[in-house]
Amino acid sequence: MTKVKWGILSTAKIGVTKVIPALLQASNCEVIAIASRDVNKAKSVAAQLNAAKAFGSYEELLADKEIDAVYNPLPNHLHLPLTLAAIKAGKHALCEKPIGLNKEEAETLQKEASLHPGLKVMEAFMYRFHPQWIKAKELVDNGTIGKVKNIQSFFSYNNVDPSNIRNKADIGGGALMDIGCYCISFPRFILGKEPVEVSGNSVFDKEFKTDIVTSGTLFFEENVTANFTCSTQLFPFQRVNILGDKGRIEIDIPCNAPLDEPTKVTLYLNGEEKVMYFEGNQYTLECEAFADSILNNTDVPTSLSDAVNNMKVIDAIVESNLKKEIVGV
Repeated sequence: MTKVKWGILSTAKIGVTKVIPALLQASNCEVIAIASRDVNKAKSVAAQLNAAKAFGSYEELLADKEIDAVYNPLPNHLHLPLTLAAIKAGKHALCEKPIGLNKEEAETLQKEASLHPGLKVMEAFMYRFHPQWIKAKELVDNGTIGKVKNIQSFFSYNNVDPSNIRNKADIGGGALMDIGCYCISFPRFILGKEPVEVSGNSVFDKEFKTDIVTSGTLFFEENVTANFTCSTQLFPFQRVNILGDKGRIEIDIPCNAPLDEPTKVTLYLNGEEKVMYFEGNQYTLECEAFADSILNNTDVPTSLSDAVNNMKVIDAIVESNLKKEIVGV
């Protein structure tokens, strides 16, 4: 096998506009099937993306023996059940973040995956594969900015559509789950460590019952901290700053790296600024790396233990909120 044959669960926007086009560019991947609960929609997207097969249910796709791996971009509450179903059907699975609704779901998936050691299962934090993040981690690891003391992250957009899945509390909507998971993953990735203490605060929408602004602090050993704010109802903006005792790294577009222009990382060191530009489709790079682990039977780039630990921090922030009186808007 020189290419992994993929089936896509649902016609979700991120899959149709981001991941499937990226898969089509990957040298070791082939998209052969699309599934939707609306078979006509599946057929339309399959024709648009030159996929050979279209299914009117997820179960039909999972039963197709020609499919090697599935991509799961379904709403958050379906991440666990459909990824479990994929594993039980003998498929490798790349599941969108967050891996589940809580730590228990993440651990359930980890346990099931451990029973199928021949299958590769990974949470899709695509940013880790972009050259700008690889460079940022390299600069931290080699001590260019000295000892990292603080990492600051901000990520926001403005979405007040009641029908949008991100505004539905019962299926895992809200700022923390949708984009706060990135802000939690950033410092864990850069530091290669887990926080020893976590605190957070949220503001909730009275209609949606979802958090529309969440801020949190992660405390690491040796007095290293990470602070973040995420929001679903603020002007769109994203930025990451990594501060050491000798310098600073600023990443302008940490998540939604554009394909039509380079991303910018600025290194502030010794009173000077060094601007670095990077190009690359982070989704293609992610899919190629995941497919390589299948074709070569190697470990996936990001283990499910990492996914479990990210969910532990999310749960800790939720728990921190439960101890406070939350004021809604």
